[in-house]
Amino acid sequence: MDLVIRDATVIDGTATPSYRADVAVTDGRIAEIHPEDSPGPRPTGTRTVDAGGLALSPGFIDMHAHSDLALLRDPDHSAKAAQGVTLEVLGQDGLSYAPVDDRTLAQVRRSISGWNGDGEDIDFDWRTVGGYLDRLDRQGIAVNAAYLIPQGTVRMYAVGWDDRPATAAELDRMRQLVDQGMREGAVGMSSGLTYTPGMYADDAELTELCRVVAAHGGYYCPHHRSYGAGALEAYEEMVRLTRSAGCSLHLAHATMNFGVNEGRAPDLLALLDDALDAGADISLDTYPYTPGCTTLVAMLPSWASEGGPEAVLARLADADTAARIRHDLEIVGSDGCHGVPIEWDTIEISGTGAPALAGYVGRTVAESAALRGEEPWVTARRLLVEDRLGTTILQHVGHEENVRQIMRHRVHTGGSDGILQGDKPHPRAYGTFPHYLGRYARELGILSLEECVAHLTSRPAARLRLPDRGLVREGYRADLVLFDPATVAAGSTFEEPRVLPYGIPHVLIDGCFVIEDGRRTQVLAGRAVRSTGSAA
Repeated sequence: MDLVIRDATVIDGTATPSYRADVAVTDGRIAEIHPEDSPGPRPTGTRTVDAGGLALSPGFIDMHAHSDLALLRDPDHSAKAAQGVTLEVLGQDGLSYAPVDDRTLAQVRRSISGWNGDGEDIDFDWRTVGGYLDRLDRQGIAVNAAYLIPQGTVRMYAVGWDDRPATAAELDRMRQLVDQGMREGAVGMSSGLTYTPGMYADDAELTELCRVVAAHGGYYCPHHRSYGAGALEAYEEMVRLTRSAGCSLHLAHATMNFGVNEGRAPDLLALLDDALDAGADISLDTYPYTPGCTTLVAMLPSWASEGGPEAVLARLADADTAARIRHDLEIVGSDGCHGVPIEWDTIEISGTGAPALAGYVGRTVAESAALRGEEPWVTARRLLVEDRLGTTILQHVGHEENVRQIMRHRVHTGGSDGILQGDKPHPRAYGTFPHYLGRYARELGILSLEECVAHLTSRPAARLRLPDRGLVREGYRADLVLFDPATVAAGSTFEEPRVLPYGIPHVLIDGCFVIEDGRRTQVLAGRAVRSTGSAA
């Protein structure tokens, strides 16, 4: 054998009790599992790792990642590798970098610069989904990556930024783009239905695109139309839509936020249970924190974003239009802010594109406004204009009991929603998976350790239709994590968000150490994981 992991406590991803065993790896796959006290000789190998006191689990799958450019920009990528993440799902929230033409690429780079940077350091030598996945393979990446076709980008490509129904020809073009992306290896399609221009699509349009996804055996992953006022209705819409389309549904960062939803997690879970019991194919992901993270411009009403980033800036520069935006934000409750009037003391600036604005980072808009002796809207408007819409925020609107109840659900998986951009990013980007293991499994007992590992491994692998990942099983790929159950914990905090986790000494991808003795190696073992199945 190439490697023998000796005396590990195997937590195999099935949620069944752990057991002690030697696990042997050769040619990138698990070749033998030899449980303690089994008859016959123990496996031997070229290298042996003593795993006494450590748990061995499948690699963690991040079902909601924003590393689309980070994987190309940062070969180290310890933010995810050090957590034990061996696979990320990219193309989230309906906005990413394929499929595009030159015009769409320029627009999408601008519109999500707060998520991924402006991309000036990236050679965008692809235009298709297949081209992007090929680029990941050609360059070499730290962890494996799967891709969702971003519906907002597809609409941007075929329709533009207009708030109107697609014409028959435009809808046909969008179907073609989704079909091509699925054929080239995408695992499904995402939407950001509080982000423009994807939010301009009606249910009929989305249903038609989901039918294309379903024909290839993929799933639909919506950031749906509201996580605040009308959240339950927004969830119902997605369940109804995908059932009509015959498409599997995976609910992105499935939370119930803002004051109107405190204590309402049981309502969501009852809705999902009813649909599951009726035969729906549904899963969801969450991150184990209460604040959310997005861009400041995402808070604006959708009408203010029609036409794209330059149109937004022009509206903000006009005093009368800016006053309308303010009224929608503060009085009405904009659709960008989930139908809830914005509370500026919950909006913390986490990053700015312009270095001159870095002094705002770590303070809420309300705090910065008070320091300047001005109203919060004045501060927010200045940031939007001077930062060219590149400001990222933390939004402190979640509820701990909702988080805990949702993570217990039978179709729950883990997703970081980790935005790596900004001076003070959300700690979930560096801490989601050890935080699940350390805080919510070991300390709080919300899940047993075996259940928690299953949520982070086999469940997402099943959603992605991966036949040889997500379990510690002979013949499966040796994407493995060795962690200390007694000490594993997130190092990242809201004050120090880029601290790496504790208690994860080894991470392997295809049998290669990407983390060894707690340090990042120079190995680039990640590859693009392409869908190969169809529903037929």
